[in-house]
Amino acid sequence: MKTYSLVFFALIQFLLVCNQVSELIPSEPVVRVEHNSTDIRSATAKIVFKSVDGGQTWRDITEGLPEDSGEEGFMIGGGFANNNGFYIRAGDGLFFNKRNSTAPDWSKEMSLDNPVSIFATKTGMLSFNYNDGKLSQAINGNKDWVPAYPNFPRKDVLTFFETDKGTVFIGTNTGLFKFDDGEKAWKQVFALSKGVRKLVESGGVLMGLTQKGIIRSTDNGNHWKLATTEGDHGIDVQRINGGFAAITESPERRFRVRTSHDGGNTWQTIDAGLPSLVFNIVQVGENLFCSHHGGISGSSDNGKTWKLLLSSIDHDIFQLSVSGNVIYAVRNVGGC
Repeated sequence: MKTYSLVFFALIQFLLVCNQVSELIPSEPVVRVEHNSTDIRSATAKIVFKSVDGGQTWRDITEGLPEDSGEEGFMIGGGFANNNGFYIRAGDGLFFNKRNSTAPDWSKEMSLDNPVSIFATKTGMLSFNYNDGKLSQAINGNKDWVPAYPNFPRKDVLTFFETDKGTVFIGTNTGLFKFDDGEKAWKQVFALSKGVRKLVESGGVLMGLTQKGIIRSTDNGNHWKLATTEGDHGIDVQRINGGFAAITESPERRFRVRTSHDGGNTWQTIDAGLPSLVFNIVQVGENLFCSHHGGISGSSDNGKTWKLLLSSIDHDIFQLSVSGNVIYAVRNVGGC
């Protein structure tokens, strides 16, 4: 897998410790999918892990996924979890693992022939085709794709997000667009960044992930301001119980992990005891989990202390996703 980008998903944040770390952090639910025509065989490498006990134990569930045997070795996309389980792109298909399955047990949901990114929606999936710039959607239970948002301006799509009230946003390499349901038209609401790669919501407040930091909106996405220090690069942002968690990188390349429980007005640092390079954060119940260059660490006291739960393999980074109380970790194999 010398490629995530997320298939279901906004570029999976597959990261490696490189000179330009910030350039490697994609957004969460996306996966950029490239068609592969090389031989496919069953994969056995330690790529996808699953924990059903709060990170105390991890099971390698890679077996059953196809392996691309081309020059770049194991090729696999990133993953995306919903309430039912976990989706991942591997070989030329989209595969699914049920949350309550006890075996690797992967089912192929569909074949993927074109360079596309696939994103989760409230009713199914949305795909962006890089060849023709068109968006398509598949409703839950239906594997047929139909055109969606035909009037969206042709741009590279990095993320798709629907708020709790149903407002639709698309993040692109030139900024953020909001769909006006009344006028049936798109309006660009943020343009001061190299791109918006992820959006989350908590308590009516929206947070966005950009290379210029974490941005915040309190008026349903009509106006945005930086929620983090000027000059920071956004690495990850996540909804947690009662607020948000965010990871940023300063101009001095110092990675900070913070939480906010007042809608992003103030932030508390929680990275004491974590390695210096932290890339991803999720929450299961009351416990927080971070991926970093040393593996995966967990905290049961809101980040006051951290315990290493899964060591890295060859210093590769894990991308974390959550389905109910189940944690999935996808390893980024390769180099930058």
